[in-house]
Amino acid sequence: MAGRVAIIMGSDSDYPVMKGAEEVLEQFGIEVIVDIVSAHRTPDKMFEFARTAHTQGIEVIIAGAGGAAHLPGMVASITPLPVIGVPVNITPLQGLDALFSIVQMPKGVPVATVAINNAANAGLLAVRILAVKYPELLDEMIAYQQELKELVRQKAIRLKEIRGK
Repeated sequence: MAGRVAIIMGSDSDYPVMKGAEEVLEQFGIEVIVDIVSAHRTPDKMFEFARTAHTQGIEVIIAGAGGAAHLPGMVASITPLPVIGVPVNITPLQGLDALFSIVQMPKGVPVATVAINNAANAGLLAVRILAVKYPELLDEMIAYQQELKELVRQKAIRLKEIRGK
């Protein structure tokens, strides 16, 4: 098994979205740790997690949050590890508030950010980050990209058949 990624979220209500990252990581054979770490309700747990994640063998952190969405940025301000933020749509603003909160980090505190509710892309980005260290993941990512190309090719053929042209 190559790599170890932590997926954290502010609430269990975020899990249906964050499960997308977990599924992608498991597909690539990456060990996944999943936990609820609320920036607002369990700040001590968040600080401890962020301070020690790199000593626990974690190599990338994926943090999902909705609303004010402080979790990804706060964790990134403490940990030396790469953090990928997933804005979760939980408010009447349809996740835009979370997106802006995560993407507008100050200089010196980077958080890679994916589209609203797109935890699968966070998982794929984590695979690409880990592929720098684990050559087998690089090979698997190349194969995955080839599968995507073939899928599009097949869809193009089907579209021509449907249209009769």
